[in-house]
Amino acid sequence: MSNENQPVIKCEAVYKIFGDEAKKIIDAQSSDVVNIEELNQAGCIVGVNNASFEVHKGEMLVVMGLSGSGKSTLLRCISRLTDVTCGKVLIDGEDLLAMNEKELIELRRSKMGMVFQSFALLPHKTVLENIAFPLQVKGVNIQDSIKRAQEMIELVSLQGREHSFPRQLSGGQQQRVGIARSLAVEPDIWFLDEPFSALDPLIRKEMQDEFLRIQAVLKKTILFVTHDFDEALRLADRIAIMKEGVIEQLDTPANIVLNPATPYVRKFTQEVPREKVLRVESVMEEVGKLKASELSTLRVSKDAIIETIAEAVLSESKPVPVIDDTDKMIGILNCSTIIHMLFGDKSAENTLSKTS
Repeated sequence: MSNENQPVIKCEAVYKIFGDEAKKIIDAQSSDVVNIEELNQAGCIVGVNNASFEVHKGEMLVVMGLSGSGKSTLLRCISRLTDVTCGKVLIDGEDLLAMNEKELIELRRSKMGMVFQSFALLPHKTVLENIAFPLQVKGVNIQDSIKRAQEMIELVSLQGREHSFPRQLSGGQQQRVGIARSLAVEPDIWFLDEPFSALDPLIRKEMQDEFLRIQAVLKKTILFVTHDFDEALRLADRIAIMKEGVIEQLDTPANIVLNPATPYVRKFTQEVPREKVLRVESVMEEVGKLKASELSTLRVSKDAIIETIAEAVLSESKPVPVIDDTDKMIGILNCSTIIHMLFGDKSAENTLSKTS
């Protein structure tokens, strides 16, 4: 039974070791800590190494790393598409690894949605039929499944394509069908493994925008795998960076960029502009004694990423009010702050001297 404070996903010391002798070697080890060196010497390959973390309701955790880092293996362990060598995986407090096949199938049908890099659409079925198909597998009657599929088509903005076949769609449209099909079963947890990596940059950006729009509406609990750090920064509530099966750092995008925990994480973050991760709230100033007439009519949210509001703020001659979720003004944002963020101290001084 779940409660509000309980994590939706919880991993405790999860290992995935590939090799015939892996389980036998681990069972024979006397220490509570798995001896990875011994496993390597036996020819075993470490896919996931001691992963422990939680994902809470409505949170999007992006797992990223280079090819072979273990990110997709970790996702497959949590969805139990791959068997865990040792450790615990809890879904809403239930032990995933203790479930029998029937219980696992029911959990996947009722709680989990999955989207992979391969669209895996049925070529002989239309868009509407592809989206309705998993519902019909669950036993939903044709009329209700078609109605639900139509709702999903509207959610992913594919109106007018209901009766098209996959071969008649662009890559981005096919990906939208895959997302709609996954959402049709109303999953509580959404697993996405490199869903946009096969798309060209422009379509990929559009799909990220679409994905963020959908998440803002549905607020799913999401585990999203990518090798693209810019994509991770754009989408994530938190990011887990993996290397050789180990989670090197798990933190907010801002903390990962500003406070990398390891040299490996620092390599990922050293070229990332701060305005891509810092939110308005972290750089705003106090209102002080400024009057309403001295402030811009523009308003920006405290949660907005600096990059997204920079151009608008720089167009204002007066300080811009910062508002909270209730539209209450809690601070101000000055052009000089944005200039400093974008160009650094020297550029800010030069720019300000010209305008003074």
